[in-house]
Amino acid sequence: MRPLALALALTALLRPALALGQSPCLAFTNSGSLFALASGGSATPILASADDDPGVLRAARDLQNDIFNVTGSLPSLTLWNSSSSSSTALPGQALIVGTWNSSLLLAVAAHANLTSGGLEGAWEAYDARVVASPLPGVQSGYVLRGSDRRGTIYAMYEHSEQMGVSPWYWWADVPIKQHAELYALGCAHGAPSVQYRGIFLNDEQPALQSWAQLTFTNGTGAPFNHYFYGHLFELILRLKGNLLWPAQWAGMFGVDDPSNQPLANYYGVVMSTSHEEPMMRSTPNEWNAFGSGPWDFNTNAANLTQFWTVGAERARPYESLYSVGMRGNGDLPLGPATNIALLEKIIATQRGIISSVYNVSDPSVIPQAWCLYKEVEDYWDSGMTVPDDIILLWADDNWGNVRRLPTGNETSRPGGAGMYYHFDYVGTPRDYKWIRSTQLAKVWEQMHLTYERQASKLWVVNVGDLKPYEQDTEFFLTYAYNVSRWDQYNLNEFSLSWAEREFALSPSRSQDIVDILSNVTMFNARRKPELLNSTTYSLTNYGEAESILATYSVLNASSWAIWDALDPALQPAYFQLVHHPLQASYTLQKMYIYAGMNNLHASQARLDANWLNDQVALLFEMDYDLEHQYHTLLDGKWQHIMDQTHMGYAYWQQPMQNTMPAVNRVPTRKTALPGAMRITIDGSLGAWPGDDQFDCSQMYSCPTGSMLPFDTYGPVQRWVDISAGGPVPFNWTASSNVSWLSISQTSGVITPSDGGNTTTRVWLSVDWSQVNASAEYAQINFQSSSASQYLFKEAMATQFVPFYVEAYKTAAPTNFTGFVEGDGYVAFDAAHATRNSTANDTYWGVIPNYGRNSTGVTPFPVAGNNFSVGAGPSLQYDFYLFNTIGGSSTHNGNITVTAVMSPSLDNRGYSRPLGFALQLDNTSAIPIYPVPIVSASVQPPGWDTPDGWVANSMINTTIQFNGTALGKHTLTLWQIEAAVVLQKFIINTGGLRYSYLGPPESAYV
Repeated sequence: MRPLALALALTALLRPALALGQSPCLAFTNSGSLFALASGGSATPILASADDDPGVLRAARDLQNDIFNVTGSLPSLTLWNSSSSSSTALPGQALIVGTWNSSLLLAVAAHANLTSGGLEGAWEAYDARVVASPLPGVQSGYVLRGSDRRGTIYAMYEHSEQMGVSPWYWWADVPIKQHAELYALGCAHGAPSVQYRGIFLNDEQPALQSWAQLTFTNGTGAPFNHYFYGHLFELILRLKGNLLWPAQWAGMFGVDDPSNQPLANYYGVVMSTSHEEPMMRSTPNEWNAFGSGPWDFNTNAANLTQFWTVGAERARPYESLYSVGMRGNGDLPLGPATNIALLEKIIATQRGIISSVYNVSDPSVIPQAWCLYKEVEDYWDSGMTVPDDIILLWADDNWGNVRRLPTGNETSRPGGAGMYYHFDYVGTPRDYKWIRSTQLAKVWEQMHLTYERQASKLWVVNVGDLKPYEQDTEFFLTYAYNVSRWDQYNLNEFSLSWAEREFALSPSRSQDIVDILSNVTMFNARRKPELLNSTTYSLTNYGEAESILATYSVLNASSWAIWDALDPALQPAYFQLVHHPLQASYTLQKMYIYAGMNNLHASQARLDANWLNDQVALLFEMDYDLEHQYHTLLDGKWQHIMDQTHMGYAYWQQPMQNTMPAVNRVPTRKTALPGAMRITIDGSLGAWPGDDQFDCSQMYSCPTGSMLPFDTYGPVQRWVDISAGGPVPFNWTASSNVSWLSISQTSGVITPSDGGNTTTRVWLSVDWSQVNASAEYAQINFQSSSASQYLFKEAMATQFVPFYVEAYKTAAPTNFTGFVEGDGYVAFDAAHATRNSTANDTYWGVIPNYGRNSTGVTPFPVAGNNFSVGAGPSLQYDFYLFNTIGGSSTHNGNITVTAVMSPSLDNRGYSRPLGFALQLDNTSAIPIYPVPIVSASVQPPGWDTPDGWVANSMINTTIQFNGTALGKHTLTLWQIEAAVVLQKFIINTGGLRYSYLGPPESAYV
């Protein structure tokens, strides 16, 4: 625990916070005659049963310490037994904790006539209540009791959390909150929604392994020993989890430290092993160390059988969930000789081992799971059978998209089903394991689907190094603990409660933290940081790259404001949980965008390319500075935990060192060939005067200047940059031949020498009240003058660059409501429908804070049936066109409609592809099936390529509608299948330009 003196310093700053989503168990003031757990400088004694589970007694000592660290008063802890029944041995008031059938709680039940309250036979349930005269001589007691050992432990940890002890007090250094008084209200929780809820430490090198080795072995020995796992087991239980797949890249859980397995059982954590590690043995490390012959059951069955038997014998004394089946050695597919009959024989052999080792005739009494990961699912889909008591553990695609869920009679198997999910991954198209990049709304959507489709026996999430996935991990386990508590509309409440619990700031400041983290994860989910490059976001179209940096800048200012106001004791936790994820993500994104701008500006002969070059180098060093700051926190407590490389990837595997993106420089002492002034414009990669490949299609001898279009519903402003093309200073002017065109600045001086101004941005806008015709044109002239002594040609002393502006005046009818075309397109979020129609109690619902922009829509209920085209629930979007491709006011043209769908797979099986339908006006609805059906052993074409669907976090499907007239139209989205999530629609009327995220949403009138 953190020292009491440190916690006391925070007393005046911190407000009480409840546990996330649970009913209140405690109060900090006595509003009536509440039971006092701590009051007046003393704490109520704790009674626990001497014959209770050791894990319960250990947690009782945690509760004792938690009360002390919160209140400054240390309660006594007495282990009760039958001899304690003497009235002189017991306090007049007691906090009584224990499993319902421990001798202490049975004595309480008998003396106070207290029934089991549904706890008997329940899984991990608890209740807490004030009981009058619970024992002879005890006038009043607050009784925390669980249905089993973990139920009791959860009851105690729930109270610890609500009194002010974050589950992350050690793992993220969240200070313990201070309250002089604690009063009991009573609370209860039934069996968790998901029976087994766990995490998987994976891909743990270079960060977690190096940190653990330094922290727990002084740099020598096995890093993942019982000192490491003791902290981890406590965290899992405080988060209401109950299962662990241990670190396995460089670890052998049962070998590295003989105390590991008994320690897990002592804490009350169920041990299991990952999808590639059958029979409680760490594979491939244990096989490489102790195995004999090839990892091939076809040729080496005897040695493998003995190897697995040792694993079962070693695990027998402890609570375990066995992974059965077999993959290739080192998490690879099995060889070509493997067939269904052989795999069925392998599982039969493993179950025979379990029966023999546990001396049971029926191995189903020992929990088992078969993970259908990658190609293993193919065996099941091809007809392989396993005993019905084995949990079918389905898997996502490694990128958070569920591949398959139970169908038909799979839902009635006694063993049930579960899900293996990922926050971290090593593999194609890129590793992603540096920083958090999974939106909570995405996790909710996929795991809600998983639960509703009856895969609720076992959930395991790959958390990589655990840090920096603290909030993600907690949400996954919290949702698994009680799925009914959270839906798509109250996820902000989860995040807000989390922020308030950790930092005890005002509601507005806590909401700022929510906004910071939700935006950071949205940005990183759009494209994993490891997949970013300098041209990911458009540098010229729709202000895309600049808009991202502007948002980051606002978040950065907000985070620094919070940081500066924080008590220093809170800063380490804030840095780990909020500030570092923002700073690191912002620094990386800014570096890449500046690198892209540098290369673009160098190609445009702009001197400011050199400033951008310098900034990229500074940001590259700042990336390391942030890593170093993390590693030197708290006297180096987290040294190595941010060692993961994250830039400079050449293929899917992590690079051995970070590499700065390529940048360029231009001469500082030489003027560009056309002269001192460079003109660049909004929406173009070109530059004037002179030749540039982007100035016109011919790429040389292009006309001077270009066209800047405006229309009524398009951008309010467009920009022109006036830049130095070398060291020569110059004066410039801008003038127009019309009064309706506004120019933000009409003259200026560019002074590039000695760090002076090298670029001025001029904004253009249209006063539509002065535009009388449907289309009017203007010329804007940019002229520069330089002192001739700076130039090698007298003629270059003056430059003249004309540009042309078109003002296209449009107006939707006054009786029209909907989206209106502007700038050559119509775009709208799928959530912003004009009408929403249900069918058979099925409807399209909104998921806030989801996807690449803001929201998604998906059919509810998520386990609903499919519909024929045009028969299901629908969303309708009204929009108005002024242009079509190839059309005119008298001639119909074409439009294209692009539907932006979240990556999703055919999780109902391989006979029904995911689909939806689009309909324009009264034409026939067109069914769309974006993802082709493939076997489970491969991904659909384009799925996991470096610029594929998961890399881009979207699946774009474009269809063309011919013969489209100008005017009002309606686009209708029809449900065909459930589990489809649509984010956005983009209609191209001839002016759509490329951008990663698509254009901004159109005007709505």
